Amino acid sequence: MSEDAPKILGPLDVRRVMAALPHRYPLLLVDRVEELVVDERITAIKAVTINENFFQGHFPGRPIMPGVLIVEAMAQAAGVLAVESLGLAGSGKLVYFMTIDEVKFRTPVEPGVLLRLEVAFAQKRGSVCKFEGKAYIGDKLAAQANFTAMIADPPTD
Repeated sequence: MSEDAPKILGPLDVRRVMAALPHRYPLLLVDRVEELVVDERITAIKAVTINENFFQGHFPGRPIMPGVLIVEAMAQAAGVLAVESLGLAGSGKLVYFMTIDEVKFRTPVEPGVLLRLEVAFAQKRGSVCKFEGKAYIGDKLAAQANFTAMIADPPTD
């Protein structure tokens, strides 16, 4: 492989995802990474099941994944992309949301689907990264958003 060829990782299992993110049940929303192109993009999967605790109240009789959690899933995929691209897995660094822009919800996300999360770097400047994210069910766009995050040390007490 030449030095100019992108470094491609994947598939990455949930243990590797958990090494990159501090999230745990019930808020870990990335189950696996299909492909991660370092410094470019990630394709990750969230398996949406009826066992998700949010379906108890959203909505009884017509369970739909809350849009804010779809955006959170995209943000977590972005976090894995940033941490892996910067070689920070296991470092304790956190990826914090700063802005969420141009969010659009296109299709309800119901139990029994695999939600494919596609996130790409739009810009990197120091510890601040901008991302473009899309969530799909099969080939159908379910949601999209642009967001900015900051990589930082966790707060000290």
